[in-house]
Amino acid sequence: MNKTIGFIGAGNMASAMIKGIVKSNLISPEYIMTSDLDNQKLNKIKEENGIRITNDNIEIAKFSDILYLSVKPNKYKDVIEQIRSEIKEDAIIVTIAAGMTIEKIEEYFEKDIKIVRTMPNTPALVGEGMTALCPNKLVTEEEAEMIEDIFVRFSKVERVKESDIDAVTAVTGSSPAYVYMFIEALADAAVLNGLPRQQAYRMAAQAVYGSAKMVLETGKHPGQLKDEVCSPGGTTIEAVYSLEKNGFRAGVIEAVEECVKKAKNMGK
Repeated sequence: MNKTIGFIGAGNMASAMIKGIVKSNLISPEYIMTSDLDNQKLNKIKEENGIRITNDNIEIAKFSDILYLSVKPNKYKDVIEQIRSEIKEDAIIVTIAAGMTIEKIEEYFEKDIKIVRTMPNTPALVGEGMTALCPNKLVTEEEAEMIEDIFVRFSKVERVKESDIDAVTAVTGSSPAYVYMFIEALADAAVLNGLPRQQAYRMAAQAVYGSAKMVLETGKHPGQLKDEVCSPGGTTIEAVYSLEKNGFRAGVIEAVEECVKKAKNMGK
């Protein structure tokens, strides 16, 4: 790829994406730069990936053909006001923030600008991320495919309507946290029943990983796969009954609903 890539913000998501890009050998590390005020974060990223770093957002705006805004939603307006007159004429802005609509970003830039709104997740760190993206009307199909090609280096990619991004935020962007809680709860139960802690974590995590792979690779409905594990009068159906009795599905659905509501309100 004959492009320079910049990241404003050196948080977990930016770190995951940078690692994925560098590991894939898509471009040389010297063509990647990230900015942040936290020198400790910057130095760690530089040490791990060999990329360029700076404390100056204007420097990175001038440098980048593709500029990722990996900052909190409440920082977007200030950052954009700082860089909007400094970005390259044909730069593509890639947003990574819940609740920040394309319309809002266009308003902050106060000019026509190419924007791709995305929602990745942190499993990108291990090359197993999930990213949804939505380009604005100024982004060409070739440019949209180029952005996709970056994300596929560390995640699966789906193009979605912008109206679906808030649901994506809850179902893939935030859901690793729910899954980690589930793994922790499984491990706690295993420890309660005598299994060593680290072994419990490994076994619970592998069970979740394998189950997800079954859904993706078999194409079967999750309910069918669940039924295939539940023998009549067996141990699994007893556990499923207990989960249902305690509102397992309703609890998950309500959590996603609350996440979607929060995402919708963050851009206001």
